[in-house]
Amino acid sequence: MTQTTSQQQLVQFLEDRFAAAQACTECARACALRVSLVDPDGTEEQDLLRRKGILCAEVCDATCRVLSEECHDEGAEAAFRVQLEWTRSVCLECAHLFDRYPGGEDTAQVCRDCARACTDFMATLD
Repeated sequence: MTQTTSQQQLVQFLEDRFAAAQACTECARACALRVSLVDPDGTEEQDLLRRKGILCAEVCDATCRVLSEECHDEGAEAAFRVQLEWTRSVCLECAHLFDRYPGGEDTAQVCRDCARACTDFMATLD
């Protein structure tokens, strides 16, 4: 945020930042829950689902922590952008994978919602 940032822009920035952090938390929980339902002795495809779900949960958890930290340096926006883009990418990959499994549709939607929240927040960084 620059010194010329208006109060309204700051409020929007903080609201979008909070929404992205909240979406990341929800996605991490949904992925962790879904992964716990996957048979550990399943197929190679199920192993991929489990690994991708764990990665998504970990990335979302890390992003939530980054977004929750108070940042005052000029490099914060660039760090946010990198973290958000990574999260968005992982969430979309995970959603695509969960879509292929019966019962995974709700988790896939949570992943897409998280990706959308990250995209929305990145728009405030421009």
